[in-house]
Amino acid sequence: MASDSNLSTRQKSPLDSSFTWLAMYFVFNLSLTLYNKIILQLYEFPFPWTLTGVHTMCGAIGSYLFWRADVFTPSQLGERENIVMILFSVLYTINIAISNVSLNLVSVPVHQVIRAMTPLFTILLSVMFLGKSYSSLTYISLFPVVAGVGFATFGDYDYTTAGFFLTMLGTVLAAIKTIVTNRVQVGRLKLHPLDLLLRMSPLAFIQTMAYSYLTGEMAIMHDFVKTRGSWSLVFALLVNGILAFFLNVVSFTANKKTSALTMTVAGNVKQVLSIVLSVIIFNIQLTWMKSWGIILTLAGGAWYR
Repeated sequence: MASDSNLSTRQKSPLDSSFTWLAMYFVFNLSLTLYNKIILQLYEFPFPWTLTGVHTMCGAIGSYLFWRADVFTPSQLGERENIVMILFSVLYTINIAISNVSLNLVSVPVHQVIRAMTPLFTILLSVMFLGKSYSSLTYISLFPVVAGVGFATFGDYDYTTAGFFLTMLGTVLAAIKTIVTNRVQVGRLKLHPLDLLLRMSPLAFIQTMAYSYLTGEMAIMHDFVKTRGSWSLVFALLVNGILAFFLNVVSFTANKKTSALTMTVAGNVKQVLSIVLSVIIFNIQLTWMKSWGIILTLAGGAWYR
């Protein structure tokens, strides 16, 4: 009886709960978002590919250290599975690249509204290619989640045709990335979240650095370091990378314990929560439309099932 009681206690560990991982996802995601804003304000560090490189480097080092500490054991993958990992890292990098490029061609409100449609693309792709089905309540609850972001981010809608299509493409790729992240963890591969990060991060680091070089960001970054570099900036970037590492671990684990659709809904909820925190921390004024959008998205996220 005692052993049964101990087994029951272990089975009810908070780390077994999907709600625990979703809560940690919100905490780390919002923390990283605010920290990025602070770095941008304090150091005027406009190098997205370098920052992504720091994130992927910390992901590679962090997952390697956890492997050496016997926290997980990497799976033995064949040639086909390794190709899947390479393609996944390319998808990760291309998604960032398209997002960065499209931001220069559309206004931020347009970018946010289109990206808020990620749950809809996730459903569409899951139904078409994975044969999944969803209840009527799921479809209904997604309406306020998507529409609420539109109200919360309402502003000047300015875009070019190329920017619109690139943003749409980036949204589709974000949905695909979330679905693939779930499949490689719960499908045939069943990779541990840290194992996935260990395999993806070094490849993504090489790709982001290559893109930084090809776009000329690396040369500008070199001049920036010579004129404005400091140890405080290095420390700030290191902390940023560590936060990104733990966010990736939590995000992958939450995706594994819930679903791709749940993670895209959580992404929309996180978007309006970041607006709420910006209002509190940076004293930004809210309009009635933005307030209504925040309420609508949070209500939809709570209703989602």
